[in-house]
Amino acid sequence: MSVSDKVPQASDRLEHMQRFRSREAWHVLKIMAEFVESTEALSEISPAVSIFGSARTPRAHGYYKLTEEIARRLSDAGFSVISGGGPGIMEAASKGAFFGKSPSVGLNIQLPHEQKPNEYQDLSLSFNHFFSRKVMFVKHAVAYVVMPGGFGTLDEMFEALTLVQTGKSRKIPIILVGRAFWQGLLDWFQAQLVAEGMIAADDMQLIQLIDEPGEIVEAIFRHYEMRGFEALPEEREQLLNL
Repeated sequence: MSVSDKVPQASDRLEHMQRFRSREAWHVLKIMAEFVESTEALSEISPAVSIFGSARTPRAHGYYKLTEEIARRLSDAGFSVISGGGPGIMEAASKGAFFGKSPSVGLNIQLPHEQKPNEYQDLSLSFNHFFSRKVMFVKHAVAYVVMPGGFGTLDEMFEALTLVQTGKSRKIPIILVGRAFWQGLLDWFQAQLVAEGMIAADDMQLIQLIDEPGEIVEAIFRHYEMRGFEALPEEREQLLNL
C-alpha cells in the first residue's frame, strides 16, 4: 500500500466537509425547533419556580424530604414547579408539586447514559442540549430555589447569577437552601470575590440563604408584592434577548 492510499485526497476531504456542513446546518434547525417547541409548551405555566439539586440524592435523605416539602408548598401557593425531570432532588421537586395544586414540569435532558424521567410530571419536555434547557429554566421562572448539588447544580446557579448580575435577565429571587452546605461557598465569595474586586459587594444581595420552606414561599411573594409576577415591558425585552 502506498502513502497516497492512506492520505485522503483533496476531493475526499471536500466531500467530507460538505457533508459535515450539511449536517451542521440541519443541527442548527433542530436547536431552533427545540427552543420553539419548549417555549410554546411552557407559555401557560406562569408563575413558575425552578428548583435545582443533585440527581444523586437518595429518597431517604433529608435534602430529598425538604425539597419535596418546599415544592408542595410552592405548588399549593399557586406556583408551577420546574425541575430537571430526573431522579434525586429533581424527583423530590416533581413529586411535591405533582401532589400539590399547580403543575409539575420536568425539563429532561438526554444523556449518553440516559437519564430516566421521574413519574411525577404533569408536563414533561425532553432536551438534547443543556444550553437550550437552561434558557427555559430562566425564561419561565419567577424564582430559583437551589438545593445542595454538584457541578450541574452549580452551573445552573452561576448561570442565573451571571444573567441577573449583567442585566441580561430580570432580577429574580435566587434562594439557596441548606446553610451547612452553602455557607462555605458564600464565605469564599465574600473573602475572595468581593475582597479582590471580582464582584461588587452589592452582588451578594442577589443571593438569599433560607432553610425554612414557609420562609422560602414568603420571600418570593415579598419580592413581587409591589409589582405582581407578570414581566414588565422592559423585562419582556430582556427575556426575549436571553
